Amino acid sequence: MGTEISRIEDKIKRYRELEVLIRDSIDIARMAEEEGDLELLPDLTESAKQAALKVRDFELETLLSGEYDSRDAIVTLHAGAGGTEAMDWVSMLYRMYSRWAERKGFQLETLDILPGEEAGLKSVSFSVRGDYAYGFLRTEKGVHRLVRISPFDANQRRHTSFASVDVLPEIEEEAEIDINPEDLKIDTFRSSGAGGQHVNKTDSAVRITHIPTGIVVTCQNERSQHSNKALAMRMLKAKLLALKEEERMKQIEALRGPQKEIAWGSQIRSYVFQPYTLVKDHRTGVEAGSVERVMDGDIDDFIYAKLRQDASG
Repeated sequence: MGTEISRIEDKIKRYRELEVLIRDSIDIARMAEEEGDLELLPDLTESAKQAALKVRDFELETLLSGEYDSRDAIVTLHAGAGGTEAMDWVSMLYRMYSRWAERKGFQLETLDILPGEEAGLKSVSFSVRGDYAYGFLRTEKGVHRLVRISPFDANQRRHTSFASVDVLPEIEEEAEIDINPEDLKIDTFRSSGAGGQHVNKTDSAVRITHIPTGIVVTCQNERSQHSNKALAMRMLKAKLLALKEEERMKQIEALRGPQKEIAWGSQIRSYVFQPYTLVKDHRTGVEAGSVERVMDGDIDDFIYAKLRQDASG
């Protein structure tokens, strides 16, 4: 309740700041017109630009009206068809979302990571904390396709590989999910990921199985077994929340989306590096010519277009 009140108060504060900014822009425009002073034009342009950005932010918040949109997110990336190339693709997407979170001022925390045998990552789970993190990132759920000349192919052939992105909302209240300790099977094992010699010499990694549902989560990112257990419980609660919604409201599609094969014909977005550069979202038709800029975290155009599409029905 306190979090919601704080969010509303922040929205009112930003609305009032926007009012002041727009009034100032109007005053500058009138002054420039009356005095014929072109030197005021740069200030007016900057003021109008800032006002437009703030108006867009308010528009987005009207689109982010889902029950869980305001919450933090748990994101999981899995390598699909494509072998080592697909695992490298997962590591590239992980960097892309990390850079996006940094741009938004969000906090990213790695929860579980499973390296590939030769390169890249088989899978990685991470949380993204910030206002409406889940609302933004839920638009990224689906299969992402990469087309490029593979650095792992000695013959320099073009390869196509796939990775899936799954997104769940983090729960805020303990009462939302009641877990009976007797329903949990907790195993510890040595981490297979990065983390240094200390991690690999101790059974710090944790695997939790929720016996009634068969849900399994693992965490091996931290050196402390206690920390890994706490992170794994967060992941489990998020998964149980999704299951609870499926059983109670029959709305699991709104949380997870349809589960598709991580291969041809199921992608939501394609990233083409060769023979030309193009990123295209197959749901909204939005395209970007600079694949490097997108891979550096500039994905807001895709997110906003999908939010508007969903809102329009």
